[in-house]
Amino acid sequence: MRDIPVNLGGYKLTVVEPPMPKMREDSNGAQVPVTDRDGATQFTVSLFAKLRVKAGERAPKGEEIKVTLGTDPGPDFGEDARVELIDARVSPYQVESAGRVNSGLAWRAMGLKHAPTPAPRGDK
Repeated sequence: MRDIPVNLGGYKLTVVEPPMPKMREDSNGAQVPVTDRDGATQFTVSLFAKLRVKAGERAPKGEEIKVTLGTDPGPDFGEDARVELIDARVSPYQVESAGRVNSGLAWRAMGLKHAPTPAPRGDK
């Protein structure tokens, strides 16, 4: 299965590394931008995902995820920005190399948007 739609509405997503063009090494060892089938440059962003909890509850440990973006999100997504993914999808993968098996989840989205600012909590 590939490109499984994902609902991350119950998570806070915070930018850890701002979006930048996704790069790969070509056969000559030079860094070149990764493009999709249509020639559009792909971007990558690192996010910290943490479960949203109700007041007084403790959130379990979060996780850093690296997401490939299908469009340029623009310059307004610096470190610590709260964001939402547009059309988030995930694909499991498994790669064998030199007798080792590496597996995980490949995250993709069409883009980023700023998350709405949460209402302030009143002290009781």
